[in-house]
Amino acid sequence: MFLETNTIYQGDARDLLQAIEPHSIACSVWSPPYHLGKDYEKYLSYNEWIELLKHVIQLHFSVLKPGGFLVVNIADILCFPDETMPRIQAQNVTRQRVKVTREQIVAAQTEHPDYNRYQLAALLGCSEQTIDRRLNGNNIRGGKYATQTRVHLVGTIIEDAGKDAGLYLYDRRIWVKDPAWENSQWHSLSYRAVDEFEYLYFFWKPGTTIIDRNRLTPTEWAEWGSRAVWYLRSVRANDDHEAKFPIELPQRVIKLLTAPSDIILDCFMGSGTTALAAIREKRNYIGIELINKYVDMANKACTLEYKKRDEAEHTTQLSLLNEV
Repeated sequence: MFLETNTIYQGDARDLLQAIEPHSIACSVWSPPYHLGKDYEKYLSYNEWIELLKHVIQLHFSVLKPGGFLVVNIADILCFPDETMPRIQAQNVTRQRVKVTREQIVAAQTEHPDYNRYQLAALLGCSEQTIDRRLNGNNIRGGKYATQTRVHLVGTIIEDAGKDAGLYLYDRRIWVKDPAWENSQWHSLSYRAVDEFEYLYFFWKPGTTIIDRNRLTPTEWAEWGSRAVWYLRSVRANDDHEAKFPIELPQRVIKLLTAPSDIILDCFMGSGTTALAAIREKRNYIGIELINKYVDMANKACTLEYKKRDEAEHTTQLSLLNEV
């Protein structure tokens, strides 16, 4: 027996993907764990995370329809501790409370060669930590004893996994979020940019792809259907799940790439956003989620969404009858 549609199943995607009817999924759209240390992904090491992505993508080849799509939403940089990385030295002069320079300290040392750093600090009117930082270059980002953070591009991992699975990178879109971090001061501490966008990687399974421009209105085609950059507000509160994306994100993918009654898959379902988008667009869905409380949350959200859709359709029908 294959997994039934319009249901969210609890379990590991690597197991349940093998229970989906072959060649039945028109589009699989999901966002995997980002390996950022969130509660639901702490059990994964870096290498285990890589293997999870590769295995899940590999299993998609058999379940996708020929000409169907896999769309992966993920931030393109991964940051993780790397003990082999040199310590990043950052002398942030705009944040220095003490204006004592290294040159002044060296001059004081020359004049008082027998002074230790505590005596030099008293002489120059600063702390002994300032003496140490200026002389020894201990302006280390993250603390002089902390393991440094290395940045790694995720796109290569995703692309290679798709290619190995027999899927071809067809397109990519950029989701630009609103400035949710605008009140954060983090960006003032280094030259690194605030991460305000994510990628959508579109993979194609060889076969005939139906292109129907009537799925979108002319305005939708002009504003986002044919555009590489999508501007969508991020979720305002992740109070019931740590990593939600806006429903408009999977909704656009579903509307663009699939037809009514097609089956949409999300194998990292979370709170149920992709299923809700499928319901709104009158598609069927299959959801897979590892954590039981999120399965319950998503199923309840879907029940409510069906009710809202039915009520809206009933209201529309009554309106049409009244017009007649």
